[in-house]
Amino acid sequence: MGLSPAKERFCFPKRLVIKKSREFNLVFRQGKRFGGCGFSLVFLENGYGFSRIGISVNRRIKGAVRRNRIKRIIRESFRLNRKIYPQCADLVFVVWPDFDLRSPAEITAAVAKINGFDPAEK
Repeated sequence: MGLSPAKERFCFPKRLVIKKSREFNLVFRQGKRFGGCGFSLVFLENGYGFSRIGISVNRRIKGAVRRNRIKRIIRESFRLNRKIYPQCADLVFVVWPDFDLRSPAEITAAVAKINGFDPAEK
């Protein structure tokens, strides 16, 4: 049974997550990098027909609770605003220790401001 278009927009299926280290490494080796405020975004086109997200948070960010919160708000930003991210691409957020964005809206705004990052560009 399929979801309605409205519900499809807000769901976050597991197929949208990059989990394998070999897939992360492929994006890191061959992807385009863009720097943001406290994070960088690496993306590489894929052949899946949908975008996937991976998140790398450095352990220099102290406290597992803080690292997990950062991952949650990045996932939430991606889930709610998939339209601003490239379609059919693997995206990896690399979070630096000076990361200080506290809401999905702040992350969305920061991604939109990244110099040279144009989701419409392929």
